[in-house]
Amino acid sequence: MEIVFIINPTAGNGAAFRKWRKFSETIDFPYEQFVTRSPGHAFQLVEQLKQRERKTLVIGFGGDGTMREIAAAAAGAELLFIASVPAGSGNDFARSFSCFSKAQEIGHFLACPRGMLTDIGQVGVQPEQLFASSAGIGFDAAVAHAVNRSRTKLWLNKFGLGKLAYLIFVVTTLFTFEKFRLTVESNEAMHHFEDVWLATVSNQPYFGGGMKISPHSSVHDGQLELTVVHGLPRLKLLAVFGTVFSGSHTKFPEVVQFSGKHFSLAVDRPVPRHVDGDDAGMADAQEPLRFRVSAKQWQQAKL
Repeated sequence: MEIVFIINPTAGNGAAFRKWRKFSETIDFPYEQFVTRSPGHAFQLVEQLKQRERKTLVIGFGGDGTMREIAAAAAGAELLFIASVPAGSGNDFARSFSCFSKAQEIGHFLACPRGMLTDIGQVGVQPEQLFASSAGIGFDAAVAHAVNRSRTKLWLNKFGLGKLAYLIFVVTTLFTFEKFRLTVESNEAMHHFEDVWLATVSNQPYFGGGMKISPHSSVHDGQLELTVVHGLPRLKLLAVFGTVFSGSHTKFPEVVQFSGKHFSLAVDRPVPRHVDGDDAGMADAQEPLRFRVSAKQWQQAKL
């Protein structure tokens, strides 16, 4: 089996490349390495690896955005096994998908390589976008936009505290975000919500650097989960976010969850949107967003 590392040098605001240098010194098996140059490059690299038609372990050395590209490109490739070495800020991908922390663990996998077919989510915009962990609209997307554009995240990453950036911007965005109206179509039923803070579609439990937004999500069940938070006063929203890390926020009556193979979300105004924590522009009030799951599309390394 061939081993390929795809390194995003800008992940963790540059910390990923420093981590790679130390990690590479401990590798005692043959491998190839590619360094991404821009967003979308990891996707292109995996597309090229698919053409080789050889069993290959592809290890992403970066954050959630890097791993989304790798998983999306690996869809349908029976000979590619995907894993990561988490080196971003949030690293939610590594909480539910296969990851290595030491080169020695990769050697153990190579002694008995196995894979698990894994679901991937899709957002029906043009062009269609795929997500490994979650995609959503509203407050969480506005926070993600602010975090990714902030120097605060860069400064915190220098001290290994990048995850705190999300919590800081939860508080600051709380006082500026404008709530919206939402119509959800799920399992052939329509649901209407007022004063909506966010609607997040999840393929796995975590988002925002370890927040357990969808505790019962699984990447192997052929389902997506939708979490809608609505009707909360601003200060009570902080209380809800304080319980998200344990997953107990679902006990609040203002938190509603659905499970299904597809969802349609319609909003009354343009609302910030994210895909695996990355800025995905705005949800259009004129066109519903359609989410669906594609079951068993890519193969993660079974550790």
